[in-house]
Amino acid sequence: MHRHFDQDIEELKDLLLRMGAMVEDAISESIRALLERDTALAEEVIRNDDRIDQMELEIDRRTLELIAKMQPAAVDLRFVAAIMKITPELERIADLAQDVCERAIELNREPQLKAMIAIPRLAQDAQTMVRQALDAFVRGDGDLARQVIAMDDSIDQQTEQSFRELLTYMLEDPRNISRAIRLTFIGKYFERMADGATNVCEMVVYLVEGKMIKHVHAEANRSR
Repeated sequence: MHRHFDQDIEELKDLLLRMGAMVEDAISESIRALLERDTALAEEVIRNDDRIDQMELEIDRRTLELIAKMQPAAVDLRFVAAIMKITPELERIADLAQDVCERAIELNREPQLKAMIAIPRLAQDAQTMVRQALDAFVRGDGDLARQVIAMDDSIDQQTEQSFRELLTYMLEDPRNISRAIRLTFIGKYFERMADGATNVCEMVVYLVEGKMIKHVHAEANRSR
């Protein structure tokens, strides 16, 4: 029975990692579609989102079956709980990549706005956080998870910087407003991807250390 349980756990982990790889691809391709003004690529990312949704449903189904069949306890239960929390975070990150592509398609219908200064770095840093969050899960590395969580402050600062730059363009010329607003949305999408990576890392810390640190980071920021 325990051998079957270990096998089910490994299969669940493999499914989650496959989903994570698909989400990483969606982020990477959404960034490329945005920066290269590639409408066809953006549309492909949007179409592929259904595959990620289906993967989430499959992981949910298998997780519930595992709970019903094996009734896991202790560390095994923490693993199952972490999977159930991490999977929807990854699905939301993929949805945000789709949102980036939808705005990119809209932007491609107009001349390019030169104000995309902070967004490429913001996008790359958010992508790095997602990748390292998945690495932390694979390795069972609580220290790496905490390092990723600490990166979120920089993402917030970059998002604010991007907004200030775009606001300047809007004030300089009203014709820039619609494009600048779309780029503002895109900046927020990448910020939310980073938030999703932070949430994944909080669950990694729970899995590895048995500690729930959700909201602790936010409380520390408010107390500064």
